[in-house]
Order: sequence, then structure tokens, then C-alpha cells
Amino acid sequence: MQTDKVVDYIVEWLKDYATNAKMNGFVIGVSGGIDSAVTSTLCARTGLNLLCVEMPIHQGTNQVTRADQHISWLQKNYPNVSRQPVDLTPVFDNLVATLPAVDNEEERNMSLANTRARLRMTTLYYFAALLRYLVAGTGNKVEDFGIGFYTKYGDGGVDLSPIADLLKTEVYELGSFLGVHKDILMAPPTDGLWGDDRTDEDQIGASYPELEWAMQMEAEGKHIHDFENREEEVFQIYKKYNSANKHKMIPIPICKIPETLK
Repeated sequence: MQTDKVVDYIVEWLKDYATNAKMNGFVIGVSGGIDSAVTSTLCARTGLNLLCVEMPIHQGTNQVTRADQHISWLQKNYPNVSRQPVDLTPVFDNLVATLPAVDNEEERNMSLANTRARLRMTTLYYFAALLRYLVAGTGNKVEDFGIGFYTKYGDGGVDLSPIADLLKTEVYELGSFLGVHKDILMAPPTDGLWGDDRTDEDQIGASYPELEWAMQMEAEGKHIHDFENREEEVFQIYKKYNSANKHKMIPIPICKIPETLK
């Protein structure tokens, strides 16, 4: 990958899109992970206004620290960057207290994890509407088009997706080129929606390089019987997520009424 040229291309794409849309800049939620670090840096390099929002909800200290350090680094290097901390923990806790109890604890925890992402999306659009900013998405190609590893109308609710055509390994490559702090580059990827230290790999059962391999194998028309051992296991994991999350990755179905009934 021609990293420098890819960076320049994305930055110009972002700038052109915002200018043509007559918007004043971008707003992004900074989590302390590689995807939001790279996306926020790309937005900052446009020279347009960038608001970085910190939205902890019972967040691990290491995640909060990495996010804080990254925003401080951005502000030191790009005068167009501002920050806005918003502690969503009490909002989340009040909502949870209001909701009725359920018997299935596992399903409840999954629902609440997605609720965290949707609270953050709502917060970002609050600032976007106030400032005429675009909400920049942080999803990469594996998450957005491979396994659907994001929350529908949560972190999937954005105005534009600068890195959605980049594999996770390519995002890391851009992060290194852009000077993203090594703590972020070395941190295991996590969605930060559970209030603990579980990683994406813990949840999915496969690493991003493995998922990228499976995504490529599917593109080449391979099937589960073409593999064995760990490769078979990874391909099966990929296909399971790809199938279960297809509803996120295709347009919302519309009930088309036959003309004869109108």
C-alpha cells in the first residue's frame, strides 16, 4: 500500500465532501483505539474544524488515558482540533435503572452494550447539529463489510466513513505513518462496550488478520470444505458473523407495493 498517497487521498476526499456539503467540519468520538485515532488524525489534516468527543461509560482507565493522550497530541499538532468531554455514565445508569428487569442476563448485557453505542451516536449528532459538522465514522472494512462487527444505529450511525475501505492491518499501517502513539498501536482492539477489558478477539474468536484472510477466501469463492483445522474454524467464524449481521450490511428492506394495489 502506498501509505502516504492513501493518506493524502482520504484527506482530500474528506475535505471535498465537507466543502461540497457546506459543512463546517467534523465531529468524532475518540475511544483510545486505533480506528478512531487514525480517523480523527485524517480529519485533523484537512484543516477543517474537528471536535473530538470523549464519552466514557464505565470505561476502563487505560482506554480513557489513551483517548486523552491522543486528543492532546492532536491539539498540539493541529490548531483546528478541539475537545469535549461528556461523561455518559450517569445517563446510562439512569436509563438502566428505568428499564424493566429481564431474566436472560446474557441477552440483557448484549442489549446494554449496544445501548452504550447508541447513546454515543446520539451525543455526536447533538454536537453535529449544533455546529454543522459531519459525524465521521471509524469502521474499517472487516467490521463494516466482513462480519458486521458494529452496532446498528450506534457506531454504524455516521455521515461518512473515511477508513471503511481499509483492512484493519492497513489501518494500523496508516496509524504508524501518521505518528499515532505507540500505546494505541500496541493496544489489543476492543469496542469498549462492556465495562471490562475484553478484546474484539475475545468476543469474535478470531484475530483481525485471520478474519481478513477469511474475507479474502470468501471473495475467491472458497467454501468451508476447502479448509481444515484452524483455517476451517476461522472461516466458519467469519461466515457465522457475516450471515448473522447481514441485516446491518445491506440497505433497509422496503415493502414495495404493487402498482395494481395503488
